[in-house]
Amino acid sequence: APICVAIIIQVCLLFCIGSRIRELLNQTDEVRDGLSVLSDVLSLIERREFHSPHLTTIITALQTDGVPPSRSIAQLRRNIQGLNNCFRNQFSAPLTILLGIPFHYMFAIERWLQRVGPHCPEWLAAVGEFEALCSLAGYAYEHPEDPFPEIADPVEGPRFEGTELGHPLIPLDQVVRNDVTLNSEHRLLMISGSNMSGKSTLMRTVGTNFVLALAGAPVRATRLTVTPMQAGTAMRVQDSLQQGASLFYQSVARLSAVVHLADAPEPVLFLLDEILQGTNSHDRRIGAQSVIETLIERGGIGIVTTHDLALTEITSLFGSQAKNVHFEDQLIDGKMTFDYRMRPGIVEHSNALELMKMMGIELKALDPEQNPESADLKQ
Repeated sequence: APICVAIIIQVCLLFCIGSRIRELLNQTDEVRDGLSVLSDVLSLIERREFHSPHLTTIITALQTDGVPPSRSIAQLRRNIQGLNNCFRNQFSAPLTILLGIPFHYMFAIERWLQRVGPHCPEWLAAVGEFEALCSLAGYAYEHPEDPFPEIADPVEGPRFEGTELGHPLIPLDQVVRNDVTLNSEHRLLMISGSNMSGKSTLMRTVGTNFVLALAGAPVRATRLTVTPMQAGTAMRVQDSLQQGASLFYQSVARLSAVVHLADAPEPVLFLLDEILQGTNSHDRRIGAQSVIETLIERGGIGIVTTHDLALTEITSLFGSQAKNVHFEDQLIDGKMTFDYRMRPGIVEHSNALELMKMMGIELKALDPEQNPESADLKQ
């Protein structure tokens, strides 16, 4: 009789909390293997002795209730594994249910969630920060030739002053380096140039090294001095068929986001590639000038690239604070070559027609009498 009563009680319990057991199994099945990795990582961190004040602070966040987090996580994994094992074998599952073993595991997991669960966000944040710091340290170890940047006092105004800047993703034996100076006295670089000459790559070089610098990593440069700033970029803008947004609309939306960044007290390092594509030269000139004026008036510094030489005239509005520079190509034996060197001034020629010829497109001269608009443009 006592056995029958026990069986009835176990069956009733199964019907009452069976849905909760299934819910726990579904929730924990995906994270079971991850808990093992997390426990190993926490154990590795706990065994190390750190002298850095910042790392010591992170370690302090892991010390809760006197039980190492790695042990608590391992305990949770064992309980989850035990609960799964109760239902894995079809022959032994009825016996484990009659003995009430699944209920013991379930209650153990519930107690763990109530007692230890609130500390998990802190542990995950600590592990995440350690992972990020290890990535930066690994990058520094793998690039001993790259120096660490100098972080200047923002009271002196925004600064991005790099000597022999190169893109970190281009191999050392191929990278071409250029000097870039942006500060309170030189706020704008307007870059013109032919296709594939290096305009966008320079902009990416500046942006990537800026992010590395503020993250605490070494930079691909001989020397780099920066102040803390926000990064506002409008690069690789594309239209969207799904959203029903044209290229020009997407460009304006992206520029609007950059301009709104400038509302904050912290200055903006703006990087605008081929500003306002998808509209005519007249509207592009007015729009680009308005955006650049707004960003500079609000304390920003940055770079703008363009194929539209009319935009290079905008620099005259800012006097010595703005500078025109360019990249160019050379046609040698019918082959286009680039040295990717930034030069002062406005580019003097384009390679668009030469590139079309190289691709086998036959070009025909326009007849001014048949095309009066081209004649007006020529004048």
